[in-house]
Amino acid sequence: MMCTVGQVVHTLPEGRQVCGVASLADEVYVLRRKDHYQLEVYDVINYRLQRSLTVRNFCVFADMTSCEHDRCVYIAKDLAKCIHRLDVQGADTQWAVNDKPWGISVNAAHNVLVTCGEARKIKEFSSHGYLLRELTLPNDVIHPWHAIQTRNCEFIVCHGGRDDAVHRVCKISADGRDVIKSHGGQRGSDIGRYYMPCHLAVDDNEFVFVSDMNNRRVTLLSPTLDYVRRVVSPDDLKGKPARLCLDIHRRRLYVSENEYTEGRVVVFSV
Repeated sequence: MMCTVGQVVHTLPEGRQVCGVASLADEVYVLRRKDHYQLEVYDVINYRLQRSLTVRNFCVFADMTSCEHDRCVYIAKDLAKCIHRLDVQGADTQWAVNDKPWGISVNAAHNVLVTCGEARKIKEFSSHGYLLRELTLPNDVIHPWHAIQTRNCEFIVCHGGRDDAVHRVCKISADGRDVIKSHGGQRGSDIGRYYMPCHLAVDDNEFVFVSDMNNRRVTLLSPTLDYVRRVVSPDDLKGKPARLCLDIHRRRLYVSENEYTEGRVVVFSV
């Protein structure tokens, strides 16, 4: 298991709101909400800006992830209800989701998992956008934000909108029908409670990092979803943590935080 206390090692430059962060090879990709959405690419050694890319088709973007196998990043477009794929060589394509995507991740089969919060579904696509399957989540999983698939094909899902009574992290069966285990419950700020757990990261031992946005912290859970400790505290952040990216090989956790129209990415050693 990784170290469970996060230490700040770097802070990327402040700028407009950050909509997503992903690591790919030796670079970190940061998606910012500007007049036209811009993808900033930094090296992972000195965190120097390498280049900036303008993402075509202005839209509201919800999340971003990467795939080492296919050497690309995927960007979820909320209002357009589609996924945008951008290869490191610069080629880009997109495909329709037909529901608003709130979160995306890549599973062990290199397929793209799209969490559709309003529809309460997880949709699995091939790397080129072919719909492979569609799962409807249990009735008590309201407003799911993000889902990650474990090695045994179960799902870790975080859910709970601003006004919902229940805010949890759940382990859900491979068919999407049953909640096997959960952590959280009634909205709150005490240990074991959340207020909009909106994004996840899972390490190679399946410990789970949870971005608890309105409590301004990141929590670490065991593979059985038992509380381990707080990894990132409000004292480490200026704004609300919205998106996580875990570089397992370098033991770095990238936390995007936003405050009003401004945002940045804080790098933690974990």
